[in-house]
Amino acid sequence: MKHQPRATNLDSLRARIFRRSGLAPELALRSGSIVLAGRAASWDQKVAAGWAAAAQGYRGVVNRLSVDGIAEERLPPSTVHDRSLAGRFFDVAIIGGGVVGCALARELSKHQLSVVILEKDYDVAVHTSSRNDGMIHDGFAAKPGTKKAHYNVRGNRLWEPICRDLGLDFHRPGSLIVFRSAFSRLVYPIMAARARDNQVDGWEYWSPARVRAEEPNICSDQHGGFFLPSAAVLSPYKATVALAENAVRNGVELALNCCVEGFGLEAGHIATLRTNRGEFRAGAVVNAAGNWADVVAELAGDGFFSLHQRRGSELILDSNTAATQRHILGMPSLLQVKSKTKGGGLVTTVEGNILVGPTARESPGREDYATSADEIHELEKHLRINRRLSLSQVITYFSGVRPCSYDEDFIVERSVAVANLIHAAGIQSPGLASAPAIAEDLAAMALAVVAGYKEVIPKAGWEGRQRGIPELKRLPRPERAALIAAHPAYGRIVCRCEEVSEGEIRDALRGPLPVDSVDAVKRRTRAGMGRCHGGFCTPRVMQIIADEKQVAMTAVTRKGPGSELCPLASKAGRDTLPRQGGRP
Repeated sequence: MKHQPRATNLDSLRARIFRRSGLAPELALRSGSIVLAGRAASWDQKVAAGWAAAAQGYRGVVNRLSVDGIAEERLPPSTVHDRSLAGRFFDVAIIGGGVVGCALARELSKHQLSVVILEKDYDVAVHTSSRNDGMIHDGFAAKPGTKKAHYNVRGNRLWEPICRDLGLDFHRPGSLIVFRSAFSRLVYPIMAARARDNQVDGWEYWSPARVRAEEPNICSDQHGGFFLPSAAVLSPYKATVALAENAVRNGVELALNCCVEGFGLEAGHIATLRTNRGEFRAGAVVNAAGNWADVVAELAGDGFFSLHQRRGSELILDSNTAATQRHILGMPSLLQVKSKTKGGGLVTTVEGNILVGPTARESPGREDYATSADEIHELEKHLRINRRLSLSQVITYFSGVRPCSYDEDFIVERSVAVANLIHAAGIQSPGLASAPAIAEDLAAMALAVVAGYKEVIPKAGWEGRQRGIPELKRLPRPERAALIAAHPAYGRIVCRCEEVSEGEIRDALRGPLPVDSVDAVKRRTRAGMGRCHGGFCTPRVMQIIADEKQVAMTAVTRKGPGSELCPLASKAGRDTLPRQGGRP
C-alpha cells in the first residue's frame, strides 16, 4: 500500500481547494487530520472541497462545512429501551451488523472469547450490505496500491470456500468490459498492467468475434473486450445473514435494536459503551458502523475522518432475462479513467435476474433510499449492451447508499488515539468483495488487544459449516417429494412468484437469529421479491409470523418496531385479521 506523502501546508492547501471547488474554507489541524469549516453553497461544493483536501499527507479529512437547508444528521433514536446488556463484559464489541461486522464475528468465534454484535436496526444486512448488486469484484478497478486493491483480491479468493461452508450459492460468470471503439482496444496493455499490479486472478483480451460467440445478444457496435474470469456473484443479504447465523451458532451474541449512544473514556481507552439496552464494558471495540462510522468515531474521541454518501440506484429485471446473458457486462466511457466509480453495467445474479446499474450520485442522507425518474432513465444506457433487454422487463428498482471517505479508500486500522478502538470505515464498493479479507485483519487487531489482558486460545469444537434453508424450487423432483413427505409445510406454496413454501418461511423464523418481520423473512427466503412485490403473499407471511411468534397479526411489522402493517387496528387493540393456527 502506498506511502503517505508529506503534508501540504495550509496556505497551499487552501489554494488547491479553491481551484477545485471555488471555496476557500477555514482550515485547522486536529490529531493529524485536516478540518474544513465554513459554509458551502451546495452539497456538491462541500464534497468537492473534501476531495481537494484528500491525499495531501494528512491522516484524514474532517469536513465540517455546512450547507444551507441541509441539517447535520444524527443517529435516529431507538424505540426499544431495556437493560439487557447492563453491567456485562464482552471481550469484543462489534458496532454494526453489516457484512463486515458479521464476517468479523464469525472470525472471532473461532476463539474462546465473548463477542457481541450491536446492530441499531431490527435485523442484520438492513442497509448497504443488502442494497447492492451482489458482485464480488475481480479487483481490476481498484487503484493500485490502495487498501481497496489489497482487500478486493484477497476477499475474492476467500468468498468461494466460505459460501461452500455456509451453504450459499456462488457463481463465477466473469466480467467482460466491452470496448465501445477501436481506440479503446489500444488501452488493453494498460488495463493488463493494472490487473497485474493488483494481482488479479487472470485476464484476457477478447476479439469482437470472441465477444459475439460468448454473448450472442451483445450490441453490434462493440470492438472486443477485456475479460476477467474471477468476477463472481452471490446474494449479499443471504451471505450476511449466513455469516451472522454461523457466528451465533458458535457463541457470538447479537443485540438487535441496539444503538450506541456514547462511550465512557478512561486513560485513553474505551471503558464503557452506553446503549439503549444498558451500559456495559468491552475489552476491544470495533467500529464497523457503515454510514455512521464517522459519527461513532467522533463519539469515541477519534473523529479523524468524515464520510460522504454516494447513492446508487439499480433496476431489477425479470428472471426470464437470465438466458440472454452469460457474463457480467459493462461498457464504460473511456474506461472511467478519471471517475471515482466503476460505471455500472449488467450484473447477472445467483437468482437468475439481471441487475442494471448502479448510478453514482453524491447525495446527503445516510439512509436516504429514494429513487428518481432521471436516475432510471440514466440506467437505460446499460440496456443497449444486451439487445434482448428493455425497460419493459423491469420488475422493480432500489437504491443503496455507500459510505465513502474523502480519500476514496477503506479505513481499516487500530485507532492511534483510543487504545482499544479499531476502525472499519469507508467500506464502499468493493466492500462486499473485500469483506472476508477485512474481517481477517480486523480479527487479528482485536485479538492483539484482548491478548493484552488474557490468553487467546482457539475454540474446541468450532463448527464453520452449516446448511441453508432448502429452496423448494431448486430441488430435483425426487428430493422435493421426499422433503414434502417428511415436512408437509414445504408442499404449501406461499409466494407464487418466487415459489417459496410455508416450510421455508417457518424454518427462517426458527433460525438462530431473531426474525419477526416481513422484510426479515424476505431477506432469508425471497418471499415477496417477485413480480407482484408481495401483493398476494404478504397476508399469508404475516399469518405465519403471528403463528410462530404467538402474537396478533396486528403486531407484525414490515421492518421492526414502528412499522406495523396494520397500525390502526394495532392502536385500537384489535386483531382484525384471522390467525392461522397449527404448526406443520
